[in-house]
Amino acid sequence: MPTDSEARVAVYIDFDNILISRYDQIHGRGAFHADKVRTLPADGRESKARTRFSQATVDLGAIIDYASSYGSIVLSRAYADWSVPAHAAYRDQLLARAVDLVQMFPTTRSLKNGADIRLSIDVVEDLFRLDNITHVVVVAGDSDYIALAQRTKRLGRYMVGIGVAGSTSKSLAAACDEFADYDALPGIEPVQIDEPEPEVDAPAPTKAEAKRIAAEAEEAAATEAEAAKAPARRRRRATSESVAAAQDEVAMTPAQRGDASTGLLERAMRILHQKTDDEWLHANVVKEQMKRMDPVFNEKSIGHKSFSDFVTARDALVELREEGQARLLRLKGE
Repeated sequence: MPTDSEARVAVYIDFDNILISRYDQIHGRGAFHADKVRTLPADGRESKARTRFSQATVDLGAIIDYASSYGSIVLSRAYADWSVPAHAAYRDQLLARAVDLVQMFPTTRSLKNGADIRLSIDVVEDLFRLDNITHVVVVAGDSDYIALAQRTKRLGRYMVGIGVAGSTSKSLAAACDEFADYDALPGIEPVQIDEPEPEVDAPAPTKAEAKRIAAEAEEAAATEAEAAKAPARRRRRATSESVAAAQDEVAMTPAQRGDASTGLLERAMRILHQKTDDEWLHANVVKEQMKRMDPVFNEKSIGHKSFSDFVTARDALVELREEGQARLLRLKGE
């Protein structure tokens, strides 16, 4: 695998493919369409399909982190119909990682959106237009991408595929320079599915209980009507206060930033350990990987004078060894 420090990575995600593959892997072949997940309402109402959907969540952050281990990500796109609620649920996660969302409207009754063709055309066009791209990462397992993998290698780029076990074409894996199983990526935890116990029908309410329930419903309706009469200024003030409260909850304390940095260090080292046979990693390589995964990371912002000081403060997680001017790291217990 090329190890040029100037490596440039382009990431392309067939989102519909990876989402369906993950859902069917967890719940059985054909479950995505059988559960009608594509038309899942966006109002947040609890249902069996919504619970199963949350159990089959795709960790796109882990995918992007893994792709960054090949070099600096200079281009990343995800292809899907983003008007679909099941897809829209991932928009914030993708935008937070600077992934461009390419809108693909379905063109047939089968809801086929042609993402594989559009993605392949974009890859080939980008490789001719941007000659500094060294690695191409395609997140999909469809055999339709075999020709793309072959052409990418023919153009002198390193082709990496990422797919879900059980939904990946063996021929596609063979056509790539390297193919990674989504479940084997660092940070992906095995999913434990707890099947809910069958619900027991509640006994019919007595006349007294029915009368009480009706009275409570009338009282709740009256309260809502009274709230609706409140002045618009008062409602706007309440909304502003709730938004400010939400922002305060999102803001991280110094301790929380330290914990987040510790997690970032561990994920970066697990990715590097997985990609190399070296037991010890150079500290500068680890820091570079951390910066690729989170450009905001800065050890000085969390109270450390240097990266070595940052690592030393996490001696329960990482072991530090010095060899001359070099500082080497490894995860304890590995």
